[in-house]
Amino acid sequence: MDRERPERLGLKELVAMGIGGMVGGGIFSVLGLSVGLAGHSAPMAFAIGGVIALLTGLSYARLGLTFRSDGGSFTYLEYAFRQKNIAGLGGWLLLAGYLGTLALYAFTFGVYGSAMLGAPAHGSPVDHILESGILVLFLSINLYGVRAAGHTEDVIVMVKVIILSLFATSGLFFIRPDLLLPVFDKGAAGLFMGAALIFVAYEGFELIPNAVKETSNPERNLPKGILISILVTTMIYILVSLVAVGNLAPEEINRYKEYALAAAARPFLGHAGFLLIGLGALLSTASAINATMFGTARLGKVMAQEEELPKVFSHRERTRDIPWVSLCIITVVTLVFVNLGNLTMISSFSSATFLLIFASINLAALRLRGKIGIPWQAPLAGLIFSLASWLVLAVYLWQHNRHSLFSIAFSYGVIGVAEFLFSKRRLF
Repeated sequence: MDRERPERLGLKELVAMGIGGMVGGGIFSVLGLSVGLAGHSAPMAFAIGGVIALLTGLSYARLGLTFRSDGGSFTYLEYAFRQKNIAGLGGWLLLAGYLGTLALYAFTFGVYGSAMLGAPAHGSPVDHILESGILVLFLSINLYGVRAAGHTEDVIVMVKVIILSLFATSGLFFIRPDLLLPVFDKGAAGLFMGAALIFVAYEGFELIPNAVKETSNPERNLPKGILISILVTTMIYILVSLVAVGNLAPEEINRYKEYALAAAARPFLGHAGFLLIGLGALLSTASAINATMFGTARLGKVMAQEEELPKVFSHRERTRDIPWVSLCIITVVTLVFVNLGNLTMISSFSSATFLLIFASINLAALRLRGKIGIPWQAPLAGLIFSLASWLVLAVYLWQHNRHSLFSIAFSYGVIGVAEFLFSKRRLF
């Protein structure tokens, strides 16, 4: 009987999945980017990202309960728009965005792991071994089963939150006021540019609706899981960035780049603090890989069932409904990406992609507001804020990193052509 009973994810697992997906490479990888643009107002930049995520989370919650599907965003776009190319493009963009974030998390795991082993220079063989090894490890865990993935997430997220909470509460007593003033030392433009560039730090909560079929009491647990995970993550980001900015000058954070948080712990926790934050980074990126891999594989399965991807993506393990082919292909592509990719490009591509996805999901919720039972104000606000942030990011890249902007535009063009050719649909 136990073998026949379907495995279920409770509220704890959903919250852990959301936090694990967001507090992955986010605060550890992009804090330096945020401080470089927003300066002393970096905590406010993370707060702005949290507001956009909360507004969009409301849309995801209502859409997830109405259209219960592993496909998540892809399915919602199918229902909202008559033109099927829109949903197809959204699905392909989601897959590309998730692959980018998986590469970002694995990259960060390798960087911090190398630093803790005494090989801080990125590009060493140790980096590549760690980046590849963590992806293969969580591929194995996800192939084993839903319950294994959920329980692993519980343990990792609990330890990670404890470490970051210790860092934040201890560091508050050592903050130097002169490092926090003036608040807008980079101007209002820097604040919004910082918020847009690091929006990838809030990617992750939208994975929760993908697991709606494996969720117990979804009417209660799905909305709570989304909102709680976003609120907890936002508070973590604000406190941790406040402590980091208050203990290190902006130029020091820029100098340490990926090690900004570990360096910020040294003034009040010493070398033990560096190691503690390094451990937090390893756990954070590991749990993010776990959560993202879980949701992405199921998205690939649903897209294949809808004939948006090759049919092989829909192949499942018969007794536990695990999309093993999708998991393996996603992992192999990410392995290539992380070992050949560039961190700045990956971060800006992921942020831009998920801002577009969130804007489209808010638009879908707005169009379907009567059916899903949501007031029009929330999805409209989420739509406006998402598009505004995307435009701010595009302006920033045009002014400071046109190569990344052109690369992103080229990637979107390739995705559009691939979707059109594979689906063989007419544009009109």
